[in-house]
Amino acid sequence: MRLELYVVGPVQTNCYFVINEKTNEMIVVDPGASGEALAKKAQESGYIPKAILLTHGHFDHCGGIDAFRKIYEVPVYTYEGERPTIEQGRYNLSGDMGPETAYHVDEYLQDEKELDLAGFHLRLLATPGHTLGGCCFYFPYEKVLFAGDTLFAGSVGRTDFPGGSMSTLVRSIRDKLMVLPPETVVYPGHGEATTIDDERMNNPYL
Repeated sequence: MRLELYVVGPVQTNCYFVINEKTNEMIVVDPGASGEALAKKAQESGYIPKAILLTHGHFDHCGGIDAFRKIYEVPVYTYEGERPTIEQGRYNLSGDMGPETAYHVDEYLQDEKELDLAGFHLRLLATPGHTLGGCCFYFPYEKVLFAGDTLFAGSVGRTDFPGGSMSTLVRSIRDKLMVLPPETVVYPGHGEATTIDDERMNNPYL
């Protein structure tokens, strides 16, 4: 696995390319903006996009989907509990940036659903709290977690948006993320990477 990070959009969202170095196949995590530019970067690099993973439905994590899929019509996956956020502007906050928008998702997955994409094995972990149905994507063989806005270095996601709940979020993190191997690297939706062990020891919210 090799990762490329692109910080996109008005609130500096982390979009990740998860690249299989043997095949050049890749997964895109949270293309929040600049979808056309992200797709062109994939083209220029010779990557073969196979899927888009969404950690949650806020505009700053979904806003680049349509432009990216005009070039690469790959399937989009997220947690089934996030459907209201994806489909309703009140929850996905798209109205804050313009017209309210419903985003495109091909398949809503159940909690703990396992997938094989681009040569990687991964598991969806439902972690509601930042949104109604936020989730994380865990790659057990690489010990890598894409946490979206659930968990940050030294912090957790905001819960003052529609559908947010701090008690739910903290419970999600404790029950689903803190049980992962301590060396697991956490790639959040904003800011710097961290590890499960660092957050277990130092995160004041946990």
